[in-house]
Amino acid sequence: MILTESIQIEGDDRERIYEYVETHGAVDRDRAREALFPADPPGNAQHARAFRHSVALLKRDGYLEEDDDGTLRIAIDIEETGEEYTTGDVEVTIRPARQEDLSGIVGAIRQVVEEMTYIEAESVADELDHENVLLRHNEFESRLFFVASVDGDVVGWAHMHLPNLEKLGHTAELTVGVLEEYRGMGIGNQLLDRALEWARGNDLEKVYQSVPSTNEDAIDFFEDRDWKIEAVRDDHYKLDDEYIDEVMMAIDL
Repeated sequence: MILTESIQIEGDDRERIYEYVETHGAVDRDRAREALFPADPPGNAQHARAFRHSVALLKRDGYLEEDDDGTLRIAIDIEETGEEYTTGDVEVTIRPARQEDLSGIVGAIRQVVEEMTYIEAESVADELDHENVLLRHNEFESRLFFVASVDGDVVGWAHMHLPNLEKLGHTAELTVGVLEEYRGMGIGNQLLDRALEWARGNDLEKVYQSVPSTNEDAIDFFEDRDWKIEAVRDDHYKLDDEYIDEVMMAIDL
């Protein structure tokens, strides 16, 4: 399933199953069936067959995938393999994120937000905490993440948010960050490159983001990589009774 394409699922049962899995991130097959058919008497073979058939069609059409243990999740057309490299004595893996990475990503975002002012990233963490779902693809929005991990722990992320509106279908919003102790190792570059590579491969034309003017390190990071400042909104943020400008940055792909 390609995140830049609209969802076109035929059949009420299939729509219900997809929506349930999409809003839960990853769910056990039996749990999904019991939740969607709560009135089924034990051993109702007809409903069980209908559920199996609908899941099979959703998998065939590329909307769902199923792990060996029976966990259902939305299927996203993205290269699953990670890219490993060594920087200094640290082995880093850059890979697409899965639902199981949610707590690690939220923790990394929260830590970065404590170290520097990053309003948009804080909003992403709040949304993840509220929904408890990492990857989304529905009629309103789509989002995915790439993570940098060291010894299995998330040390950085890149987040892409795609509004499912025709007039904005060529754009995506980005947040990216790396834990302080892992900066200066090229991890931010690797995450940014992977996210933009995905954007180009999905025919997006522009990626944008906003940062407070006080986050000079972030502004310098992106300007060094050919991002442009498109606009500055004066006094857009108010932090501890201090007004701070919003710097709106973008890159054309």
